[in-house]
Amino acid sequence: MEQCYDNQQGIKTTIGSDPIFMTQNLTPYPEYKESNIPWLGIVPSHWKVVPNRSIFYEIIDRNHPNEEMLSVTIRKGVIKQNILLSESSKKDSSNLDKSAYKMVQPGDIAYNKMRAWQGAIGVSDFKGIVSPAYIVVRPRQEINTKYFHYLMRTPAFNKEAERWSYGITSDQWSLRSEHFRMIYCSFPPLDEQAAIVRFLDHTGSRIKRYILAKQKLIKLLNKQKQAVIHQAVTRGLDPNVPLKPSGVEWLGDVPEHWKIMKLKYEMSFCGGGTPSKANEDYWKGKIPWVSPKDMKSEIIVDTEDHVTIKAVAESSTQLIPANTILMVVRSGILQRTIPIAQTSCEVSINQDMKALIPKGNIIPEFFIYFVRGCEKELIIEWTKQGATVESIEFQYLSNSKIPIPPYQEQKEIIQYLDEIVSGNTKVVLRANQQISLLQEYHTRLIADVVTGKIDVRAAASQLPVELEELEQVEDLAEEIEELEDTEESIAEEA
Repeated sequence: MEQCYDNQQGIKTTIGSDPIFMTQNLTPYPEYKESNIPWLGIVPSHWKVVPNRSIFYEIIDRNHPNEEMLSVTIRKGVIKQNILLSESSKKDSSNLDKSAYKMVQPGDIAYNKMRAWQGAIGVSDFKGIVSPAYIVVRPRQEINTKYFHYLMRTPAFNKEAERWSYGITSDQWSLRSEHFRMIYCSFPPLDEQAAIVRFLDHTGSRIKRYILAKQKLIKLLNKQKQAVIHQAVTRGLDPNVPLKPSGVEWLGDVPEHWKIMKLKYEMSFCGGGTPSKANEDYWKGKIPWVSPKDMKSEIIVDTEDHVTIKAVAESSTQLIPANTILMVVRSGILQRTIPIAQTSCEVSINQDMKALIPKGNIIPEFFIYFVRGCEKELIIEWTKQGATVESIEFQYLSNSKIPIPPYQEQKEIIQYLDEIVSGNTKVVLRANQQISLLQEYHTRLIADVVTGKIDVRAAASQLPVELEELEQVEDLAEEIEELEDTEESIAEEA
């Protein structure tokens, strides 16, 4: 992004050379007043600032068990629950008896009172029911509820909701209905609410289109990388090499001079455990203790938690040497991917991990590439189908057959893949950075528009009707979803 608007200077917003929002500058309103509400700050002089109790009233409409289930999410606001479940590994935790669930009508605002301070609030586009623990409110007067949807999902409102939430710890904070009513919000004239919504809907659709295009690029690059790795670790680098049957159905033919060995003959395995949390002396050390949440990089340098030598001596966790392969063997993420990494130092691991120590014929980096390149097939081979908990079965893992090139050839494959992956990673990193910058910009833009820090009335009046463009955004979104399903990639879970 070459430029971002500045609400003090009115800089035109562009991405590359293409203006994505409007051609004229964005400027502040001509006159402001103090709102006397810290989270709002100054507001346009003709805007009202009123408590939610004068805008909304609570709705408690029960006994509609056959209506569609809705969820209120941090990331998207109110969505259909079946969509939420299809996009993640979450299970349906709703009660079988839904008579106590609350009815939501289109235009109502619903929020999760335990997560409102994190952004789990929004206007509903659907008719349905939500958990009895949620709060549902309805406008007392004619308003544009989408304006309040945007307003109440800003970081500043989240902080205000946090201030009004009560509980002993953060995971128990609750924004009760009587406290939601006491929060003050900005209240522009109705026509101005509509203009703000029009402007933000327009900019949001353009931003979404740009982000989806970048995400499609990332998915395609990852698919390309996966194919290159798979080819290298199963066929080698010589396209003319003589082949032989591997004896493994999914693996097919492999180079004639490669060995096919059961993993248990080439690796030593080591499990882990969790020292007692009740013993503080176990958790004051410097030994990294690896759990699935730490498996987010290719090399394990450090971890969130650390244990002591005493913890290792007196519990089921063990010391794992440097240059060992670590693999997650129990986690819901195994539905889609196998987290695998290499240690750079001595570590310990928990019971959801397995350490694999090569006996000399396999270079750790080659095996890691093998797992990444054949991930889809190995998930099927190593996991127990129909199990209630996603896990890699040790019997399947240890008895699986893998191709083993000569040691020098492994080095050549590793060097080749390192170069390919490095270039791929740079492009993906740049695309992700562009997405992050645009998301940050979008968050700031929404906050400044809905609180009146910039005036978008003129810009909104000149926006075209973009039904065709919105359809293109939806089509592109469907393409991304199909691509994600094909690759079984990791999804952002709320």
